[in-house]
Amino acid sequence: MRERRRRLRELQRKYGDTLADVVAHRHESAARLDELAGYEARIASGGELSRILLALKSVASLDARGKTLVFDEVDAGIGGRVAEVVGRKLRDMAQRQQVLCVTHLPQIASMADRHLVVRKQVERGRTTTEVGVLDASERVEEVARMLGGETVTDAARRHAREMVRQARA
Repeated sequence: MRERRRRLRELQRKYGDTLADVVAHRHESAARLDELAGYEARIASGGELSRILLALKSVASLDARGKTLVFDEVDAGIGGRVAEVVGRKLRDMAQRQQVLCVTHLPQIASMADRHLVVRKQVERGRTTTEVGVLDASERVEEVARMLGGETVTDAARRHAREMVRQARA
């Protein structure tokens, strides 16, 4: 057990701060991935496990042209800078194949080529779900809502516009 922990610390120092970084850099050999077996359940949060999955799918998708990858809850337990990195990785994967990502984070949503919104309504005790494609202005408004909550301010809109603009750069 001590040897495994020592080895993990060594891998993290060499390849990055998160277990996902280690996995992403160690993908070239299945034997090397075996070095990590068992670590994720003991040391990784839900968000970290999601990022491990993202790293593994990134590697697996290198020859996945024409396939669709679906990510749900990839944003669990993350935020800020890490969410932006995850968003970039998803955007990069989308250059090779279709990626569908369910997210509640503006850092990830702002990176998308196309933004869909899912709305649930309850009418007379019946729940319906509607999915719609957002145009450019609706997209900014939705990212602003993700940033600021129910009441969207002009500051949140400016920030959302900047996030979407930077994602395109």
